[in-house]
Amino acid sequence: MATKSPANPNKPAQPAPAIPKRDDGDTTVLERVPQKTKPPQMYQVVMLNDDYTPMEFVVFVIQEFFKKDRETATQIMLKIHLDGKGVCGVFSKDIAASKVDKVAGAAKEHGHPLQCQAEPLE
Repeated sequence: MATKSPANPNKPAQPAPAIPKRDDGDTTVLERVPQKTKPPQMYQVVMLNDDYTPMEFVVFVIQEFFKKDRETATQIMLKIHLDGKGVCGVFSKDIAASKVDKVAGAAKEHGHPLQCQAEPLE
């Protein structure tokens, strides 16, 4: 049976990298400055009043898409009815746009002219 002999068992180990013993004063130390990022622009989803959409449907939409309890949804609906518009929630831009689309889709599906829009929060 033929076996290979080890390549070179007496091979010296790699030398350790040299570690500087002293600082010459020629080095520059950079101070890490934490970056401050601004929070994302928030948008409020506003529902607009119309004379044709039933109040119960508005309450249903607020409960379904904005996860409000019946009492809160009724208060928002009354604000929409009395003031002409009401804020249903505050979200990031993408989520607000998604909520507006969902409300518009549900209103169209049920044959109501309910309008909803996202406005930048200042």
